[in-house]
Amino acid sequence: MTRWFFALLTRLGATPNRLTLLGLGLVLVSCAAYLLHRDSLWLGVSLAISVSFDALDGALARAQGTVTKFGGYLDAVVDRYQEIAAFLAIAWVTGWWLVCFLAVTGATLTSYNKARLAIEMPVDNKAWPDLMERPQRVVLLVIGLVLDGLVPLPDFLGCRFLYLALCVLALGTHATAVQRFLRARRMLVG
Repeated sequence: MTRWFFALLTRLGATPNRLTLLGLGLVLVSCAAYLLHRDSLWLGVSLAISVSFDALDGALARAQGTVTKFGGYLDAVVDRYQEIAAFLAIAWVTGWWLVCFLAVTGATLTSYNKARLAIEMPVDNKAWPDLMERPQRVVLLVIGLVLDGLVPLPDFLGCRFLYLALCVLALGTHATAVQRFLRARRMLVG
């Protein structure tokens, strides 16, 4: 992003933590609206816009020179709440409780496995190029929601795009959690 954009955000009173919390608020409003309108296309579009604040908060912090440990912590916690809210809303509307449960628990364990290792030893954030990190999870969920609202799958598949995306997320997040567990084991055991 260019400097003028961050200067404008700063003049408008934006802070990185405010953007983080604004992103959470937008996700919660989007999920609540989905409970009423039940349109996966609109949820996908609104989630894509809402989670874009996830990238803006860190960029603004770097541009303002206000990067803090608490800001990084707040961002990580808010990320988990955003994912939980999205999967809860989808499960509520579709009735696909099991696959949503597996997707959200896999996402949570993926984050937890790295965070817990960081308690035991220093962890380099750039050395964790795993299968289903948060950006990939968000993109896959948004694609599943948008395509579900636009393109019907062939009848012989017996499911919808969103269900297919949720299955990939459920399997992929747990595979990533196992991948991180095995890496942590190698690092701790030596």
